Amino acid sequence: MRILGVASATAALALGAAGNALACNIRDFSAVASCDDNGKGLITVKDIDSSGKTATVTVYLESNGADAKQIGEQTVNGTKEGATITFSEDWAANSQYRVHVKVNGLVDEDIKPLLTTPGKACQTADTTPPASDTPTPSAPASPSDSAAPSASASDSAAPVPAGDNSPSPAAGTSNLAETGASSSTPMIAGIAGGLVVIGGGAVFFGMRRRSASKVG
Repeated sequence: MRILGVASATAALALGAAGNALACNIRDFSAVASCDDNGKGLITVKDIDSSGKTATVTVYLESNGADAKQIGEQTVNGTKEGATITFSEDWAANSQYRVHVKVNGLVDEDIKPLLTTPGKACQTADTTPPASDTPTPSAPASPSDSAAPSASASDSAAPVPAGDNSPSPAAGTSNLAETGASSSTPMIAGIAGGLVVIGGGAVFFGMRRRSASKVG
């Protein structure tokens, strides 16, 4: 009987230890901060509780030993291989987060120690194309553009014809005398010459007529 009692006690302790081993506890949970392929921050919590009990996980950002803000809350059912849940968080370098786990009747505490993020924050992929180092060639000057100033200069500096003494046209009739030869000078000279010839002929015929009257 004594031996039977010892055996029963040993079996009970073994079953109790096995039951405790299978029960969910805080050691079944872990948390890590990482970056996704697009450079966004993530906080991932893993649950390796093989009993599959539902756990509620809440993540808080810490500041000076107190909760600064709640990042999010999710539930997870653990597996032997490990079930994970992910929180999107653009965490800063060397920041601290408190991860609290609650399983009804079994767990109600934080993962220890606090989650500390890496010393380098995530970097968002740059989609802006890099600037080209090749200088853009300037457009050649148009021949018409380079020739335009010369043409303008030649037009504005056109030489005055030599020997042109023609007076500027007067406005209306002017009583002022003009200096230099006039285009009407040859005509005046011709008329004067004609008058001289006519006068001379008249004198000649007058003298001849007077002489004839004296002879008769």
